[in-house]
Amino acid sequence: MKSKATHKHSLSLGDRIPVKYQTMSLLLIPLFLLALLVAILQKSLYTNIFTALCINLVMVTSLQAFMGNSGILNWTHIGFMGIGAYASGIFSMTPDIKAMAAPNMYEFLRPITIHPLLAILLAGLVTAIIAALISYPLMRLSDAVGVITIYALLIIIHVVMTQWDNVTNGPRTFFGLKPYTTMTLALIFAALTIVLTIFFKHSSLGLKLRATRDDRYAAMSIGIGIVKTRYLSFIFSALLAGIGGGLWAHFITSFSPKSFYVTDFFSILSMLVIGGTASVSGAVAGTGMVTVIRELLRQLESQLNGLDLGVEFFGTTEITLAIFMIVILALRPDGIVQGREISLKAFRRPGKNK
Repeated sequence: MKSKATHKHSLSLGDRIPVKYQTMSLLLIPLFLLALLVAILQKSLYTNIFTALCINLVMVTSLQAFMGNSGILNWTHIGFMGIGAYASGIFSMTPDIKAMAAPNMYEFLRPITIHPLLAILLAGLVTAIIAALISYPLMRLSDAVGVITIYALLIIIHVVMTQWDNVTNGPRTFFGLKPYTTMTLALIFAALTIVLTIFFKHSSLGLKLRATRDDRYAAMSIGIGIVKTRYLSFIFSALLAGIGGGLWAHFITSFSPKSFYVTDFFSILSMLVIGGTASVSGAVAGTGMVTVIRELLRQLESQLNGLDLGVEFFGTTEITLAIFMIVILALRPDGIVQGREISLKAFRRPGKNK
């Protein structure tokens, strides 16, 4: 009894607290401290960058929930973001604004006007329902076939967005949304998404999904239903992507279908790949790093174009991110954090508590 008590007393804080709670704390505390710093500085540029960072966190961590745990590249994630963006706009805009933004909108959609926060949440639900209706057959596919099929689904979503004039205003700009997404709201949703994705990873569903990623035949042999596991996880990821799209829509206030296609998906994917697809910590680290680099490059690009050098600089941001991702993949194929979740053990001195 004495040795057990002594052993329990000798355990470090990192041994007593479950890893998932350590990860949450170590990811959320710096995020809230950064938010406090931005609030103290009270500069609109920093506020906008931090708000964009939080929205990116929602998108990237929700992508990690399915892609990182299943090993399947989810091209449709950006499409679900678009569905959430359009849905939240339709639910929150007044009839008069809808008449200007989308003159051909269905009559039954025009009277619908609810609070923007409810519209964002409802947009996530609508996105999850659409994902549930269209994704089940795709969950049977794996490897290259599965990736190609999911990419084909993104093409379908994009074509619907550009052609369904009665809902999205076609390829033209959809405008008139209220600028409801503040830094505080984006921070709250980013924190909630990080918490949810960490809990998902450590849940039985998350463990089953990783089992299908590592060896689907072994997973089937122990009774794991691959299709059902992927299907439920895909819907969960789509739900968060729809909410992220709603947040983004009420931050940017105007957009078109081209905002939800391959180019913009590359930005989200680069954040996840650079940080590390296998962990939520990697998703957060990659999002922070790429968001800061991208904003700095945009500022540099804007300043260079304003110098009247006779040469216009466009696409510098995308090219630099692509090169950066190539370098990271060459040097650290598993990303910056190497697929591990950050915990207190990472700060332990070598040889301690052995």
